[in-house]
Amino acid sequence: MLESPKSSKTSALSAKGSVKKIKGETKAKGSAKGKRKQLGKKDEEEDISMASIGHPEIFPLVFTEKTQEILNCRINEDITEEKPYKLLKKEDIIQDMKTRAAVSDFHPVKKVVLEYPGEELLIVLDTEFKYGQNFYLVATEEAKESFLNPPEAVEEEGETKEGMTEEYIYKPPVRKPWVSLGSEKEIEEESVNESLRKIKYMISRVRREFGSKIKFTDRNASSVKDGYIECTSYQDKNFSIKKLEKDVGAQVVPKVREMSTQTKWTYPRNAATQYFPREFSDEEKELCLSSEELKEFIISVFLRVEIALQQNEIMNAFFDDWKALAEDESAFGGKSDAYLKEYQSFTDLHYLKHRRVSCVCWHPAIYGIIAVSVTERLSYEERITQSGKLLLQKSPILFWSFSDPIHPQLMLECPEEVYCFEFCPSDPNIIAGGCMNGQVVLWDISEYEEKLQNAKTGAGGSKNTAVNMPTFIQAQQSGKEPHFVRYCAVSSIEYGHKSVITDIHWLPDYFEVNRLGTTFENRAGVCVQLVTCSPDCSILFWDLRAPKTTIQNSTEKAKDEKAIEAPPDVPTTFKHLDLSWRPLIKANLAKSDTSGDYSPTKISLVDEHFHYKIQDKMQYQIKPEMFGDENPYKQLRVPSAKPLKILENIPTNFFVGTEDGEVIYSDWKMERESDSGRLISQKPANKYTIHDGIVHTIQRSPFFKDIILSVGGWNFAIWKEGVTSGPILQSCCSSKRYTVGHWSLSRAGVFFIGREDGHIDIWDLLEKTHEPSQTQNITISMITCIRPWIVSSKQHFLAISDDFGTLHILEISWTLSHPSSNERASVLHYFEREVKHLDYFEQRQEFRAKERKELELETQRKKTRVAGGQKSREQMEEQMNINYADFLDEEKKILTGLGLLKTTDRFA
Repeated sequence: MLESPKSSKTSALSAKGSVKKIKGETKAKGSAKGKRKQLGKKDEEEDISMASIGHPEIFPLVFTEKTQEILNCRINEDITEEKPYKLLKKEDIIQDMKTRAAVSDFHPVKKVVLEYPGEELLIVLDTEFKYGQNFYLVATEEAKESFLNPPEAVEEEGETKEGMTEEYIYKPPVRKPWVSLGSEKEIEEESVNESLRKIKYMISRVRREFGSKIKFTDRNASSVKDGYIECTSYQDKNFSIKKLEKDVGAQVVPKVREMSTQTKWTYPRNAATQYFPREFSDEEKELCLSSEELKEFIISVFLRVEIALQQNEIMNAFFDDWKALAEDESAFGGKSDAYLKEYQSFTDLHYLKHRRVSCVCWHPAIYGIIAVSVTERLSYEERITQSGKLLLQKSPILFWSFSDPIHPQLMLECPEEVYCFEFCPSDPNIIAGGCMNGQVVLWDISEYEEKLQNAKTGAGGSKNTAVNMPTFIQAQQSGKEPHFVRYCAVSSIEYGHKSVITDIHWLPDYFEVNRLGTTFENRAGVCVQLVTCSPDCSILFWDLRAPKTTIQNSTEKAKDEKAIEAPPDVPTTFKHLDLSWRPLIKANLAKSDTSGDYSPTKISLVDEHFHYKIQDKMQYQIKPEMFGDENPYKQLRVPSAKPLKILENIPTNFFVGTEDGEVIYSDWKMERESDSGRLISQKPANKYTIHDGIVHTIQRSPFFKDIILSVGGWNFAIWKEGVTSGPILQSCCSSKRYTVGHWSLSRAGVFFIGREDGHIDIWDLLEKTHEPSQTQNITISMITCIRPWIVSSKQHFLAISDDFGTLHILEISWTLSHPSSNERASVLHYFEREVKHLDYFEQRQEFRAKERKELELETQRKKTRVAGGQKSREQMEEQMNINYADFLDEEKKILTGLGLLKTTDRFA
């Protein structure tokens, strides 16, 4: 008899586990002898039956689709749930085993099939997998007959009808003898047994010391014997510990999951239709308008419609909240997309190795061209010791292009390392630079203007190169080095600066200065004068025009005749200045308290050239109409002898930052000394000591000409021209030293400050004034220069150079580059409020000083009274004067009463 479904399922699970166990044991003993293999096979054949759960006549089998087709026992076709069995002929099964051999699904029960006494074998579909497989074989005739002809269960139905439930009979598991397969040895090998005998310690303490207070005192370890004992590690030869090795193997099998889906693809079709509106006839309109239903409807909705119309008048129902939210976030104080994004970087292993970038300038007219100057990363002492080696090394100015970040497009040859340089605002092809030895250099790159414009076509602008080939491959194939452009002129080293030129500026093209510092109109129409400063305590003004001709000596004529002509590839634009160029004005900043002079490092004029906006990324060059297409600097002549118009409204004041951290406000106009009559510089009007280090930046705001930013040492300050009491804003000391700073070109309240640790602080005065709005890491070395650039209204760049010779181009985010509608007015109001606050602070300081002085006098008087009549010298003199005046009054009264003195007479 077959058991109930519940017990069958439990037996099937246990049988399945036993089969897996036997298979595992067979694999583990795969290296045994042939007898063990035969025994394993016999065990496997015997254990396939369900004898362990009380059904030795049942053998579970797995029928593949191939076997189902051969024997015509396909599921859901030949065998269904209504008829889940089929009789198979013994001959067909034996023929299948002969044909397919070990591949046959009946191979595990080969012996059972051959020993079966009947002609037909019964197979049953196991849909619920009671015995672990999809089919099972009935191996006896009795079990087959009982399955085909089951007895009727009349009594059970009656009991069920009466509400009686069948009780479950518990069958205890059958005990089996344990067979050792060698696993206990592995467990013993892997287990850890203590081989050493444990040592026991007993620590005791006097009972009266329990709970007593502990006092710690300081003493010298050397004063007491064994006061300091050092326990150092050493190797004990009596013990040797061997590491136990354990072999562990693991195999990871990924889970595979198959999924499928079916989607319908619909393609768009063009469709058109034509219609006309359906309208009521005149009779229907009159009938509808005169109906009672329409009147009742209008009366019922009249109140709601009136309320809706009032709401539409009060508020805008079509207001876009999402758009308004984005506008509020993009205003100052928003945090969305406020970081600088890396756009490109430039470096060169040959010319920039072991050098720092000292100055960065964007090309004013050509998109994507930026120039950098480099200097050796040496101290003053190292530069002196290696001066001979530095003369042999080239330190050019490199021109980089966005189209080729690997190879420089142009190089400017320098007589000495260039510390600073600047493009001419009138003609970007003219470049002026300041050298480390104090000379001023001029270049003319007009001949290479077309090469810089065509930088995107490849290195050298060759037409035969492939269009789609990268620029660096074209440069390698062409094998051409970047062009070296020699300088046109260099100033005289005798009359120039005696130290490095730290800053250089072009004077605007609408005025010029004479030797007295007076401003006149500029008839040339282009920038013709320069201003340089150096720590040698001098500020020099230079004029590009040839000086007035004078009578030459015979020796000077001989020198001119022997002068070497310039090479053919060097422009002759400034040939008249080469090696004979002298400054027009030399201004010194004398100290008022001592006899020395201030050493300027940075200078800020009233009109500074910050940027040139480019439209549609095309070249835009400023050329006066009076010169036509020719270079105006080639036609510069000796200054005219005709009197020029004096410009009184041009301010001649300037700000200067020094090596000692002072900020100086002075005037470049010269004065004549009363004794000797020679020209001398004016003394500075104001001097402030704010920074505790070298002033690296002093710059006017591009939005407010009277607002100046100074960066130096560990802090920065913002000044307002005309306010003599000090800066209107001064930052606290930073954690890292500041190295450079620059105003934003698009937002009035934003400026960038670089630090020595490679971070950049972004300050937004409308958001925070006590700390930077955000800090971003750019490089691992010191930041040396910051230059912003506006390409278009949608693209703003920020060039940042570091101490390792790398130039980083960052794209400024929308939040940092686009101001709000009233930002300029808000920043101006903030500066005015700070000026009023500074004035109030000074008044309060004066009031507090006066109050403090009165308080000190009052305290002194109280001390005098307490001392028992001991008065100070001033108090004694004051009391004597009072007593003498009383004596004179009394004497006058007595003499008048005696008639010796008339009332009209004066009493002396």
